Amino acid sequence: MKLAVTGKGGVGKTTVAGTMARILASRGLRVYAVDADPDANLASAIGISADKAAAITPISEMAQLIRERTGAEPGALTPVYKMNPRVDDLPESLSVEAHGVRLLRLGTVKKGGGGCICPESALLRSLLTHLMLAEKDIVIVDMEAGIEHLGRATARGVDAMLVVVEPGRRSVQTAETISRLARDIGVSRIALVVNKVTPADGDFCRQLAEDHDVLGCLPFSEEVRLADLDEQAPYDASPAYAAEVSGILERAQALIGG
Repeated sequence: MKLAVTGKGGVGKTTVAGTMARILASRGLRVYAVDADPDANLASAIGISADKAAAITPISEMAQLIRERTGAEPGALTPVYKMNPRVDDLPESLSVEAHGVRLLRLGTVKKGGGGCICPESALLRSLLTHLMLAEKDIVIVDMEAGIEHLGRATARGVDAMLVVVEPGRRSVQTAETISRLARDIGVSRIALVVNKVTPADGDFCRQLAEDHDVLGCLPFSEEVRLADLDEQAPYDASPAYAAEVSGILERAQALIGG
């Protein structure tokens, strides 16, 4: 199963993605969790300590690796580089394992400065495509609010894109934009997950389900909020929340026929 999790900033998509990864790993499955959001917080959502997370170098900043695999100097103004560099050995060698989850931090390609950003982008895109199309393990990708790292080749391997929203029109508008862009590149299964739902939001959830494929509504959790402040994994801090996310996962598997 290959899932891309995205949504407007602040809606809790990283919390959802990290909890899904922990749930699947707890079932004895081999799971890659890919942090493709420049605001990298997936490590703490999985339960990796702050010190260990700080020591993880984003792949986009591995200049020697980029140079070796693409044949171009990172950020250099060069018209020649490998568009499809070898990446099959990178998931195993560059991931950090914790709680049965193997975390890969892609990082972001810095824009500006006048240099060519293509070598870094080529490596990240090739790595994500390999994970989606060639790896047999489960892959959960925590995306930024969009489809920055996805290309048409990568999209063929995405079993489903889950767009996390919170009660509010701006969040839904972002989800609709993401969904349209994802469909344009060939992602066929797109569903919403509503997060931070209070008892007063029942009508919102019902109305949203009339026009969108909604996998479920996750209740607002004080335990999850405090876990975020303490840099703890929601999976460990709130069994009730983890159980709700598990239900979302079951419906996602049903959506993709798994």
